[in-house]
Amino acid sequence: MNMRIVAMLFGIAAAASLLPASELPPSRPKAGKVEIMRLSEIKPGMKATAWTVFQGTEPEPIPIEILGRWKNQWGPKQDVILGKMGGKAARTNVAGGMSGSPVYIDGKLIGAVALRLSVFSPDAICGITPIELMLEVKDFDSSRPSDARTPEKLLALGGLSTIPGDPLAQFVAAGAPAPLPQPAPLMVPIEAPLQFSGFTSETMRAFAPALQQLGITAVQGGGAGSGLLTNKPVAGWQHALNPGEPVAGVLIDGDLGVTGLGTVTYNDGKRVLAFGHSFFNLGPVSMPMSQGEVVMTLASQYQPNKFANATGIVGALHQDRHSGIMGVLGDESDMIPVTVKVRALKEDESVIREKDFHFNVFVQQKWTPSLMMMTLFNSLSDLNEFADEATYRLHGKVEMNGQPNLSLTNMQASSEQPVPAPMMLANWWGDKFNRLYLNNVKTPDVKRVDVTVDLLPVRRVATIENAWVANPDLRPGDEVPVKVFLRPYRGEALTREFKVKIPLGMARGDHRILLSDADTLNRVQNQAGLANTFLDLPETVSLINQERSNNKLYVSLVDSSPTAYLDDKTMPSLPASVLNVMQAGRAANQRVVTSPQTATEQMALPFDYVVTGSYSLRIHVN
Repeated sequence: MNMRIVAMLFGIAAAASLLPASELPPSRPKAGKVEIMRLSEIKPGMKATAWTVFQGTEPEPIPIEILGRWKNQWGPKQDVILGKMGGKAARTNVAGGMSGSPVYIDGKLIGAVALRLSVFSPDAICGITPIELMLEVKDFDSSRPSDARTPEKLLALGGLSTIPGDPLAQFVAAGAPAPLPQPAPLMVPIEAPLQFSGFTSETMRAFAPALQQLGITAVQGGGAGSGLLTNKPVAGWQHALNPGEPVAGVLIDGDLGVTGLGTVTYNDGKRVLAFGHSFFNLGPVSMPMSQGEVVMTLASQYQPNKFANATGIVGALHQDRHSGIMGVLGDESDMIPVTVKVRALKEDESVIREKDFHFNVFVQQKWTPSLMMMTLFNSLSDLNEFADEATYRLHGKVEMNGQPNLSLTNMQASSEQPVPAPMMLANWWGDKFNRLYLNNVKTPDVKRVDVTVDLLPVRRVATIENAWVANPDLRPGDEVPVKVFLRPYRGEALTREFKVKIPLGMARGDHRILLSDADTLNRVQNQAGLANTFLDLPETVSLINQERSNNKLYVSLVDSSPTAYLDDKTMPSLPASVLNVMQAGRAANQRVVTSPQTATEQMALPFDYVVTGSYSLRIHVN
């Protein structure tokens, strides 16, 4: 019986060997050099085979009938090959995540599946980026494309711009009438779906519209990040990312994950080409490159997509260009380790419970600030301890290589504004990174970030309402008792008593004791920093560290002599002659900002409230 089975197997093998080469099942592509077919050789009616993963990690062959060349579709002298997909793809349609699926004719590589119809279609029609265009990506320089898809571009689009800036203006803009619909292109790049794991539905609702305006499809997933918390390639990276296998660019990895999924087109054993179109079109980039596994492929005529997980970093992406992305196996990309601790407190400050989140963030001057904002907002969203009248108290530390560390403190309470308190706090947090990474002189080297946010179950806001001075007629060297009254949101007034010492050298005449919040003192100093478009990184760090925190009341003595602010420096009581010399001949991008008065800070009174407002007491020095 066994001999019969053996004989039958030999017979089948012999019969297969007699089949013409065109009827043999295609062999799965491997890494290494491959023969290519030029665009000029491709004719309508040719039979091709694409390779992509529908489930798991093993690519499957997809028959494609070549329909022809679409002239100049990508741009001047940049044609696209049109094809009709069969097999499983005829049912699923051209799905998000298929970007980069390699296409072969007679074993020769012709390009990558990269485009699909932008409207409903019963046929799986795809656009194929010729391999000649993709091979150009390997040799590109460090120039940056002008049309990169980065968050700050949302300001120009006029819609909801969930990026560090003015959140109230963003939410107001969100309610503005939508622009008139524009004609949709017939063929569009297949989305490399940006998969979010560990992100709440509230976060997705807040940020998905902004991403959509950038042409990015955000998909909520269950395990998009590898969770390895390392940017080092995993064991076996040398044999990873064969043509047809999933590949992902990693923006966030760890307890939270954000990855963009596509398919490998070409692997020469070291360098990898994928997507067949841009990811964000950032040009030169350093982003972790990961393997992936496909959980399932959703069939749809409207928005078919692969659901996938990133499984392990195997290299780094170095180019993100119009016709594809290029990465190198075994390379490493720097990421910023971030730890977020969220603590729910009782009114007596005892801890009910706490949660720790650990993740790494992609380093890129336009994306890092928004990713920091997004992850903090997500860490504060949908907590069981959330209350409508809550207050958030943040303490953060940003460790930097070659620069002093940043120490950041802020409180944000619920209010009647349309912007929720977590978004306001996250916006403030992201803005600090925005100021660092948009420095025009030097790029920051952030070593790690640690932030703790305490959730208090009451609205802690207090407005400076009134103040009283024991004796307004004073002499230099006197100590005068002062009392200040603050009105909290509900409850009894807060009263603080303290003494202000009049400096021995204070000039005779009328002066003021200014009791103010942080914004009052920060405003002019920040304007000085913004006035210099080429403010160096150390000065930017110094300015951020000098900012007062909004949970303190500041006591200052004000006199009528002018103050000059230049970059991160404050120069009080300057004579007019010195000020004129400083302003003469100075470049327009480094202006001296002046104030007609000098406020000399005497003390800061800590409050566990968000302090707002100001009040002045007039005094006379004899």
